[in-house]
Amino acid sequence: MTVLHDNTEKKERAFLVGVQSETIGKVDAENLLRELGGLADSLGLERAGSLMVKLRDRTPNLLVGSGKADEIAAAAKAEGADSIVFDHAISPVQQRNWETLTGLRVYDRAELIIRIFSSRAMTKEASLQVELAKLEYSLPRLAHSYEDLSRQRGGRYGTKGSGEQKIELDRRSIEKRIHEIKDELKDVRLSRDVQRKRRDRLTIPRAAIVGYTNAGKSSLLNALTRASVLVEDKLFATLDPTTRRIQLASGGTLLITDTVGFVRNLPHGLVEAFKATLEEAADADLLVHVADASDPEVESHMETTVKVLAEIGAGEVPRLLVLNKIDLVDSDGVVSGWIAAHPDGLPLSVKTGEGLDVLVSRIEALLTLSMREVTLKIPHAEYALVPLLRREASVLDERHDDTGAIVHCRVPARLISRIEPYIVEDAE
Repeated sequence: MTVLHDNTEKKERAFLVGVQSETIGKVDAENLLRELGGLADSLGLERAGSLMVKLRDRTPNLLVGSGKADEIAAAAKAEGADSIVFDHAISPVQQRNWETLTGLRVYDRAELIIRIFSSRAMTKEASLQVELAKLEYSLPRLAHSYEDLSRQRGGRYGTKGSGEQKIELDRRSIEKRIHEIKDELKDVRLSRDVQRKRRDRLTIPRAAIVGYTNAGKSSLLNALTRASVLVEDKLFATLDPTTRRIQLASGGTLLITDTVGFVRNLPHGLVEAFKATLEEAADADLLVHVADASDPEVESHMETTVKVLAEIGAGEVPRLLVLNKIDLVDSDGVVSGWIAAHPDGLPLSVKTGEGLDVLVSRIEALLTLSMREVTLKIPHAEYALVPLLRREASVLDERHDDTGAIVHCRVPARLISRIEPYIVEDAE
């Protein structure tokens, strides 16, 4: 008789703990707990259950009182959980005490997000950034992770003395690796700066797609440019920035970049680590802010996105607001209510294609707002400027005579210095 063996790896069963406090009301706490469940799903964890606790008096040992701690531990074990995940920061001491109390693995939202980022990073820069965030997060937790670190090293250091000395050696090793990663990141960023300067010399306008995680940013990039960016119904499905070209109706070209999604309570180390990704937004001429019509927390998510944009220096960049996934909304009242609150916003569905043509037209219109309308007389010797204008400006009329080309066009600010000597008429 043939015996079939199930080689499917057993999923980690995570018990989720939401926290209501004096600063986090019941509704917000419930929404954050629901989002924590989405993060767990993104990592491939199996939800073993959840519990909301009201945090009245924080304790240094377990965050909550001993009675509530026993209740959480009993609930997690009753559900057969392998781990407990708190939607609240827990200190290294609290983490260690919880694991001693329950015999389960215990961590918080920050560590969960770091694990997701670690599983998603594809490029060298993203991988380095994730490793840096992971090491900086784990450094104060060395005593907690002592056994894991020992296993990773494959044994002890010969005759290195006591465990305390071993932890200190591990600490120095991690600090050394942190310095190495920062040096590597400097080289990678230098290379990226060179690429950006090349793009600047091309004078091509740039747009960045921003928004809360899982709002449909990568799907939008794919729809607009037919790119092959990973699209999944998961939080943080895409981490690495992807830039593609769009040919506009006027004949001009636009570079458009998909950026990492935002989320509430993102670990500070990861915000710092992914500044390189978010810099694409700060350097853009236009931001396409994508919101999810099907998410009941869409307004809160939009606020989070705007707040993070301000923090990275992109708060003043012109912004086009887009409501995606309108095909998933049952009631037209949701869309009409959103439009009433955001009259400049644009509802669309990447899935059905509804509104995409309007979006491209709106992008083009916003990019031309800052353009200067001029008539140029370009001599034959400088004819290379004509195809540049066709590509990067909006050409309204073009004629030729014996002396050269006469071009009536709208020119982006970045091209003005190039064409200034040939201006014969200025609409301004």
